Amino acid sequence: MKTKAKRRGHKTPAAQPSLGRAGAFTPDAISVRPRALEVGGEWVSSFAVVGYPREVHPGWLQPLLTYPGRVDVSLHIEPIDPVTASNRLKKQLSKLESGRRHTSEKGRLIDPQVEAATEDAYDLSSRVARGEGKLYRLGLYLTVHAPTEEALGDEVAAIRSLAASLLLDCKPTTYRSLQGWITSLPMGLDLVGMRRTFDTSALSAAFPFTSPDLPPQDPTSVGAPSGVLYGFNVGSQGLVHHDRFTLDNHNSVILGRSGAGKSYLVKLEALRSLYRGIEIHVIDPEDEYARLAAAVGGTYVHLGAEQVRLNPMDLPIHTRPDGRRTAPRDALIRRSLFLHTVITVLLGSELAATERAALDRAITATYQRVGITSDPRTWTRPAPLLADLAEVLADSGDTAGVELAARLHPYVTGAFSGLFSGPTSTRPEGHLVVFSLRDLADELKPIGTLLTLDAVWRQVSNPAIRKPRLVVVDEAWLLMKEPAGAEFLFRMAKASRKQWAGLTVATQDTADVLGSDLGKAVVANAATQILLRQASQAIDEITRTFDLSMGERQFLLSADRGQGLLSTGTQRVAFQSIASPVEHHLVTSNPAELAEYSDTSSGTENSFVELGADDTTGIADSFDDGDASQIELDAA
Repeated sequence: MKTKAKRRGHKTPAAQPSLGRAGAFTPDAISVRPRALEVGGEWVSSFAVVGYPREVHPGWLQPLLTYPGRVDVSLHIEPIDPVTASNRLKKQLSKLESGRRHTSEKGRLIDPQVEAATEDAYDLSSRVARGEGKLYRLGLYLTVHAPTEEALGDEVAAIRSLAASLLLDCKPTTYRSLQGWITSLPMGLDLVGMRRTFDTSALSAAFPFTSPDLPPQDPTSVGAPSGVLYGFNVGSQGLVHHDRFTLDNHNSVILGRSGAGKSYLVKLEALRSLYRGIEIHVIDPEDEYARLAAAVGGTYVHLGAEQVRLNPMDLPIHTRPDGRRTAPRDALIRRSLFLHTVITVLLGSELAATERAALDRAITATYQRVGITSDPRTWTRPAPLLADLAEVLADSGDTAGVELAARLHPYVTGAFSGLFSGPTSTRPEGHLVVFSLRDLADELKPIGTLLTLDAVWRQVSNPAIRKPRLVVVDEAWLLMKEPAGAEFLFRMAKASRKQWAGLTVATQDTADVLGSDLGKAVVANAATQILLRQASQAIDEITRTFDLSMGERQFLLSADRGQGLLSTGTQRVAFQSIASPVEHHLVTSNPAELAEYSDTSSGTENSFVELGADDTTGIADSFDDGDASQIELDAA
């Protein structure tokens, strides 16, 4: 008989479960340390983010995602139902308010962090109550990988420094290193439980695939970005390209205090738009575009110089490529209405009803005296001058007309008559046309700006030539302070889109722009809005008009020269304008740098004087030989 011998102390080993394909992803061993793990042949360390900045922008986690080392960024999101969110906000507000009252009763200093938290809690509570957002519990965890323990220490120090630059407070998962590592794995498990309440806007900005850069016009295109290079993104260091002609309208408004870099940015945009074949018309009140016009072969109209004139009574006649002339069917009526605006700006006040009636009769009579009637065949004849209109007013026998003629005397035969003393002397044509208003008397700058806008509009609205154009009005407050001028600028902003043109309005006097309904309408009709550094006195109005956040408000108050916010509808990006050395030479207005370019500048001035004299002589000869030119036009 056989018996089986049993050995004491010996256990039969249990069968190990087979991992199958999952064994390829399972480490051979895990060594747990207080603040690190050795997983297989790799060292890892995990952190939980417990402190966040007060405001975040889209793509604010981008520096962590683009870190050159291996870092796992894990986001755990849990929605909070509205009822629970409302109750928690009430309790939080009660705690904050009781703390503030206790501090006030004890006579202690106010804690700025408590004040900021209270303001944020009130704002968040109101938005949740209105249904504008919801609350979420967010857990943000970082896991750093390194091949050795020494390298892990260096990587951890680098990651903590990077997080600190983003105003993130990272705490290591001490004695919970295994739980921290598992939390960062794509398993949906949050074993650390260090979470913070986020609202909808902050959560959307934390989404890993959002970007602080402007979205491309065609996301499927692999080519170079289109548009004009404005500079680099302050947040991501990426390049900021923007094409105004892809938006609903092509207008732009640039607001900033003196010395913020408005003219620099406008000239840089104009120069780079010329690279793209866009025609540019500039109204320059400070003669800052002369070097740029000379460098690119543009047309320079130096208003205020001798023999440089603009006739406000010229009819809006367009020249086709074949040399034939066309005009709108109501060209004479349009010019008559425009002359009412011209006289209003010249005299600096609104006309009374009797004065408007006398002026209207005089305008019709003045055109009839030179043979221009409602018959379009007469519109090619030389237009009358402002002196002719004043003469008709004086001879009308009407008291209101005689009074208007007397008020127009300085602009007809007096000190300010040089701009209107003859036919238009320079044709504003070319790829870059600059109207310089610096040498105009202060009393003539509003009317000079208005007449140049009219001359530009006649070029822009020419149906014979369709091409993208930009009209730049630098220091627009000169025109905005006149109600008639602001209304004209508003009409141009409304209608330029249909002519494939964009209006750029740049000004440092924000109060004049935003202080009137017309000025606000001009801003509202600009799809591209650029805000540079602002003065503390104007920042409240800017904040209300453009709905700035507290972070954007502080950025505009402390921005360096050339820094600003570019807004294109729903997208906003903080940028720093940059220029090449050659571009900088052409667009800078720094007096110290201009002193170094004095030799070049003096040569430019000489060339402008010679060009003005040559152009005036040639054009004056063509006007003297008016009969021959009219016969050719009539024959065509």
